[in-house]
This record gives sequence, C-alpha cells and structure tokens, in this order.
Amino acid sequence: MAFPLPPPLPTQKGFTPTKSKIKSCFSASITMNHSLDCLFDEGYRADVSILMDYDNVIYAHASILGAASPVLKGMLKQSRGHRRNRKQAISIRGVPPEAVRVFIRFLYSSCYEEEKIEEFALPLLVLSHVYVVPRLKRLCELWLEQELMNTENVIDIFQLALLCDAPRLSFICHRFILRNFKPVSASEGWKIMKKSHPKLEKEIIESVIYEDVAKKERSRKINERKTYLQLYEAMEALVHICRDGCRTIGPHDKILRDDQAPCKYEACKGLEMLIRHFAQCKLRGPGGCIHCKRMWQILELHSRLCADSDLCKVPLCRNFRQRRRKQNKKEDIRWRILVRKIVRSRSIAGAPFFSLEC
Repeated sequence: MAFPLPPPLPTQKGFTPTKSKIKSCFSASITMNHSLDCLFDEGYRADVSILMDYDNVIYAHASILGAASPVLKGMLKQSRGHRRNRKQAISIRGVPPEAVRVFIRFLYSSCYEEEKIEEFALPLLVLSHVYVVPRLKRLCELWLEQELMNTENVIDIFQLALLCDAPRLSFICHRFILRNFKPVSASEGWKIMKKSHPKLEKEIIESVIYEDVAKKERSRKINERKTYLQLYEAMEALVHICRDGCRTIGPHDKILRDDQAPCKYEACKGLEMLIRHFAQCKLRGPGGCIHCKRMWQILELHSRLCADSDLCKVPLCRNFRQRRRKQNKKEDIRWRILVRKIVRSRSIAGAPFFSLEC
C-alpha cells in the first residue's frame, strides 16, 4: 500500500501573508508577529480608540500598548480613571495619521514596511522618543543616518535629533553640515531655521569657522612636519655621503664603484650638487653665496645632531661644536628648538631618534 507524501515543513515564507509588504522584523517568531499583525488589522476586541488628526481613529488593545510603551501605559491608566464605564481613548495628534498607524503596528509586532519608514522617518523618530520605544527610535536613526540624509533635509534632521535626545544622529548631522556647508546653507531648511532658531544658526556658523581654522592648522602642522622630516633625511644623506660615498662623490679614501647599489636617500642628489658647488665657490664664506650659506647651515645642523663629533667624518663637525660655546644665546636657543622639532617629528613618524654610526 502506497502512503501519500507528507506535506512540506512550514518555512518562513509560508507564514508570511502573500499580500503583505512587511520587509523586516526584529522578532524571531514569525508566527507570533503574523498573529499580532492580524490582531492589529482586524481590531478584534479592541478596547482603546486612538484619536488622530483629520478625525482618523485606530482601534487598539490597551494591554499591548501598555506593554510596549511606558508612556502609553501611564496615559491609559489615567484615561481609565476618567472613563470607568466607557471605551478608553487617547489622542496622538500633530503627526500624519499614517505615521501613527505605522507606529502602532510596530508596537504590536515590531514589524515595519521599509517604504513607510522611508516616508515617515522623522515623525516616527518623534513618536518613538515621546512614547519611549527605543527599538523604533534606533531604527529611525539608522535610516536617517545611512539612507535618507541629504543637503535639503539635514537641518530638519539635526534639529529633531537635538530635540529627541539622539546624540549620535546629531553628531553625524553636524559633520555632514560641516562637509557640505555651501549647499546646506542655501537649502530651504536653513532659511526656516534662520528665522525660527537664530541662535542655532549662529552656533553652526561658529563651528564651521572653528573647523576651517582647525583644518588650516592641521595642514600647517603636516607641512611643517614634512619639512622637518626632509631635514632629518638630509642629515642622514650627508652622513652617508661623507662616510660611505654615493654615486660620484665620497670621502677621499673611499673607492667608488660603478656597480654599487642605487642610493636609498632621495636627498643625496641635491646634496651632491650643493657639496660640489661649495667646494668650488669663491664666495663660500658666511654671508656670501646663498647656496654656500645653505651648506653652512646644513653642516651646523648636523653638528648639533651628531652623536660623536670626534669620530664623525662630516667636515667641520667638531669645529661647529666648539664654535657653539661662543655663539649668541638667542641664536643657540633657536637652533636647539629646531633640533628638538626635527628629532620629535622623526620619532612621531615611527622611526628611532637620530643616530650616526661614525
């Protein structure tokens, strides 16, 4: 005898109504969500009337509303005291009726239609804050942060985020305004805010100015550190030339080979030309040729960074160290500050302090 095949096991799809537009659910129990959704749609034995704008009414269940929202629970208790023998009623006005419907549906099943969230994200953010529904509030914040924010609505979102105690959303709005200040300041939302909240407009403009100044200061420090790093590398290249030799220049007792490996110091080529000029220039005394003056400064800077001037092979290293005793105190302090900044910039960049293997 052939037995009929058993019916397939129910899947998540099998429990979802075919005509439903529900896209996402917080709850793991799809069956329970479906039952609660049906209870909301049918209003079976509903004991609360929710009054909205334009004479719209939603019928709901006090026990579900009270369990989902502590604020609604308090309102229902108060309403029960005034209407002992009549059906309870609460008012939710000032927002679109359809947004209230989406809000109440979420209280029942924690389910939502993505199209509705996209359309009513701002009023739902207000409702979830006023009636203390954290999950819905966070959901609205995510949609506003990731999907809906643009130059036209960011001011409205920012003001609501401040009113609804949403610090993360307000921070993201503020950063968005700073990055897109010109188009945002030309939007309709900005013009309305300028009239209704001039103090907030002033604070935003002040933050934009502060951010611009801070940006310029960061850029200045980056360029300054880059200059100090280049000076540091020039000092290393100078030691390399005077100790090992590079390309066609080096110490007199060093034999330079044609097949030597490529130099790793970018500053070597410029230093090589400067050293050759310095060796041949007739005005190389201090205060003479501008190129020679630069070479004198490089040699003095090296002497201040050198670990051991007695063994160093860089020319005049020891002479500069001895000359330092007779140097003007103010000039000496200036050199010390420069050396400290050069060494510090290199240590910040992740390399060790300056050291010479003389």
